[in-house]
Amino acid sequence: MLSWEMINKEEVLFRCKFDGGIRLASNVLVENVMSRNYRVVRMDTSAQEVVATMNKYDVDFVIVVQSGRPVGMITARDVLVRLVEQCLAPRAVTAREILTSPLVTINRTATVEEAVQLMKRWRIKKLPVVEEDLLVGVVTDVDIAFKVPTMLSAVEELCRPTR
Repeated sequence: MLSWEMINKEEVLFRCKFDGGIRLASNVLVENVMSRNYRVVRMDTSAQEVVATMNKYDVDFVIVVQSGRPVGMITARDVLVRLVEQCLAPRAVTAREILTSPLVTINRTATVEEAVQLMKRWRIKKLPVVEEDLLVGVVTDVDIAFKVPTMLSAVEELCRPTR
């Protein structure tokens, strides 16, 4: 799994120049940067199943859906703070009890610049992408850093501690 600390800015700029030039964030749509590789769980999924899903697919978050619509997100941090630290039994707790909600989303036809502004406003690094309220992807700070390096300094702000 790639983390922000592992990103080498010069390598990002080189890759983007090599891959066809640096793109302006105001010209790039979220759908061209987002990942379609995401996992979902239902509201009634046990916390144990949530963690098993995250481990099986080597992801640090899952999207929680209800009637096929995204309603929340569970990150590895959510599991630590709301389950492990509280010493709760993973089989007895459901996704509903540990998810982060309301879910902040963005439309697939929005620009990357709009996505970064939304991420900065809400201090989030993962932004579910929707089309007519249906989940179609997820865009992350790392996706943006690699694919739109002109937004690198803005994305870097998301990684600074708030304290």
